[in-house]
Amino acid sequence: MLDELTGWQAKYDTEAGRKLVKELVVRDVNHPSIVLWANGNEGGWNTALDDDFPKYDIQHRFVYHPWEKFRGTDTKHYPDYNYVTNSVLYGNEIYFPTEFMHGLYDGGHAAGLDDFWNAMLSHPYGAGGFLWAFHDEGIVRHDRNDSIDTYKNNAPDGIVGPHREKEGSYFAIREIWSPVYIGMKSLPVAFDGKIPVTNRYIYTDLNQCTFQWQLVSFSLPFEKNTSPRTDASGKAETLALAPGTTGFLNLALPQNWKNSDVLYLTAIDPYQKEIFTWSWSVKSPAEMYSKVTFNASSSLPQAQETASTLTVGVDGIQYIFDKTTGYLTKVVTPVSAVSLSNGPVLAGVDHTLKQFTHRKEGNQYIVEPVYEGESFFKVKWIFTSGKPAKVEYMYSVKGEVDFMGISFSYPEANVTGMKWLGRGPYRVWKNRQKGMQLGIWEKKYNNAVTGESWNYPEFKGYHANLYWVQVQTKEAPFTIYTEDENIYLQMLKPAPPAGAYNQNTNPAFPKGDISFLQAIAPIGTKFQDARLMGPQSQKNMMLNYTPISGTLWFDFRTENQLTK
Repeated sequence: MLDELTGWQAKYDTEAGRKLVKELVVRDVNHPSIVLWANGNEGGWNTALDDDFPKYDIQHRFVYHPWEKFRGTDTKHYPDYNYVTNSVLYGNEIYFPTEFMHGLYDGGHAAGLDDFWNAMLSHPYGAGGFLWAFHDEGIVRHDRNDSIDTYKNNAPDGIVGPHREKEGSYFAIREIWSPVYIGMKSLPVAFDGKIPVTNRYIYTDLNQCTFQWQLVSFSLPFEKNTSPRTDASGKAETLALAPGTTGFLNLALPQNWKNSDVLYLTAIDPYQKEIFTWSWSVKSPAEMYSKVTFNASSSLPQAQETASTLTVGVDGIQYIFDKTTGYLTKVVTPVSAVSLSNGPVLAGVDHTLKQFTHRKEGNQYIVEPVYEGESFFKVKWIFTSGKPAKVEYMYSVKGEVDFMGISFSYPEANVTGMKWLGRGPYRVWKNRQKGMQLGIWEKKYNNAVTGESWNYPEFKGYHANLYWVQVQTKEAPFTIYTEDENIYLQMLKPAPPAGAYNQNTNPAFPKGDISFLQAIAPIGTKFQDARLMGPQSQKNMMLNYTPISGTLWFDFRTENQLTK
């Protein structure tokens, strides 16, 4: 603990301050958790009081000034990433910023923390750092129907809510600050069951920890039993690894481990408490989609055309296109119409239709709009009886962009929830990817704004490593599969915080409502634009027009059309 004399941006006068210092130290001097005394906070220090603390402290614990370089320490508040980098390269002070990441709304805290923390760990005199703050400071307002008031942007700063509701950053911080550090993002092609691990404990050897693994297979969205199936489990070999060193954890997996869908690894500390659970996909989205089977059909897709529309019918479902834009405008199923429309469009880029082509090709029907604009964009719809509608797309962009991918419109008022296979259950930002696990998740629609309402996890936003998503609606539900790795699902657009006074915590989103993206936007903090927060917080950069391609399958069929 750092025990602080509670001045803030204005100091006590000497007469009053000396009385308060004595009361503070005499009261708390015997608490063993207190390691430092803080004289004031953020400019609220009276230097005449610095030498009063040791008068009452037999240990003469160090006295510092929060946010100042003082007596060989640097406790700078809210530095940008360049300040941290310069401190690492040139700083001679003991470095422990007493507030270095501000958790306003959903920005800060874990957003940017991974870059900051890795840099701080390389500081020759790094001693740690502190986040502001643990919980949102919400006051129940009886004059406002007992709602919780966090006073605009002044108090929604927590990792958890007023009643300790966990935000997405809670889980990301748990991974980033885990004393057992595993940085492996995906299983290598020649994975042999060995995982590189770094011991970030200060005093504890990793032979005091245990590691448990599980191999799990997932169900498909139309199956009645959607519970994951554990194929195998076990404990890793004990690893003796001294603090500050790196080694390899041997899981000793069974020979058929590749038959499963995901590998989980859980670290248990010496007190038998879970540190963190990591997850890695074993099968790719394309391999997962190959397990989907469908009822065979002898009918062929048919097309009907008017002056302005093209309707392709297959398996009792009609797909209606606007011939002036090339976009899907509506889908009509035996149950109801589905208002998926205005797409696909290239997110963040404007195009105009050059030519609308469609044709029968064997037992398939092809719809292929041709676009022109500032960048290359190609779309191909493929309709085949007994299969979902297939969309192949290819595009290229150059320069800095907030996001990359394709997007559709869908009325938010019709969305009731979603179930998906991917990393969850919380949303992610470009600079806050950690903390989520690969699994099947489900959540109902909500309009939660982090720090202003606390119905977590938030429904809207970017979701990582999509395999498939079932969109639950007031119309007919529909399922979308991807064959591509590292796809982000954008599910609607979060509302901006009402109390924000800048746009730092209101990241960019495509105009569409449901998007499938290869890149997403970062989020900033109360005091910093995202660009100042480090490498992961930069906009996405494409140096040339290298094409990016993707494949999606849109399944609008009713339950009785699906093979169980």
